[in-house]
Amino acid sequence: MTAVRRALRHAYYDWTREMPKSKRILTWFGILIQGYAIYAGMTRSLIWPLEWPKGALLYVIVWLLYVAGSGITNGMLTSEFVRKTQLESEQIAAQQIQQTLHPEGLEELRGYQMETFYRPFRNVGGDYFDVIELPDNRALLAIADVSGKGMPAALLAANIQALVRSMANVEADPRMLARQINRHLSRYTPGNRFVTAVFVVLRLDSGELTYVNAGHNAPLVWSPESTTSLEASGMPLGLFGEAAYEDGATAVPPGGALLMFTDGLTDSMSAGDPESQLREALAGPPERTMTRLRSLVDPRLNEDDVTILLVRRAAAA
Repeated sequence: MTAVRRALRHAYYDWTREMPKSKRILTWFGILIQGYAIYAGMTRSLIWPLEWPKGALLYVIVWLLYVAGSGITNGMLTSEFVRKTQLESEQIAAQQIQQTLHPEGLEELRGYQMETFYRPFRNVGGDYFDVIELPDNRALLAIADVSGKGMPAALLAANIQALVRSMANVEADPRMLARQINRHLSRYTPGNRFVTAVFVVLRLDSGELTYVNAGHNAPLVWSPESTTSLEASGMPLGLFGEAAYEDGATAVPPGGALLMFTDGLTDSMSAGDPESQLREALAGPPERTMTRLRSLVDPRLNEDDVTILLVRRAAAA
């Protein structure tokens, strides 16, 4: 039964719907010519009900019409196949390049354990995260979510990575980093594109951190005693060039953790308060924290890229 349903679905699928308009028109023109040729052959006339032309000439014309229609249709479909093959090759190349935005393993920070998870909704996605060591025993942690999906979002995510990497050592202050990136995006990106992001500068020895949240999902600083949300302190990046950003401060205590994520995680949770579910996932045995976080994603609800960055501080000796 499944095979029959699949065959019917393919039989009635419109293979031309993703073609450019001009190719789509030509393809259907070719299909109509083939249909007309078959009709003329069955009725023995090009202008039924008159029987015209008569004899072998009719079948020669029918054959020529069918061949012409078939040639047009096959030519357009072959052209579309080549276009999609080239596009698929470009997407594979883009996917390989984007893997550098989401490294499999980050360099460990002394006294901290880091785990990451990234799953794009399509072949490439618009999420970005990074961990950059800074002078004076500090580290910059960044996470960003570009509006939209697919290739356009991935290109802008790559731009965000380049901006963060180039400015990190110069503008190690999260507030200044957010302001500079916002000005750049406002000037050089389309008006319908924006980015939510969080920039955190963490002092490795004390666990103290300063942060800016540019319209992003609030990261959680968790400890067995309490949980702090790093709420938004400014607008998403790229909307207004002179937007103001305020920084905040808190600390990751020994044995505590900093959880940063994109809305693909919370939007994929099936029921209940997302923050409560995240706190419960953080409170369990630390060696399985990422497994519990990943299990919160319901595939039936997942319609966006999912990114998780978990930074756990070692307990005091």
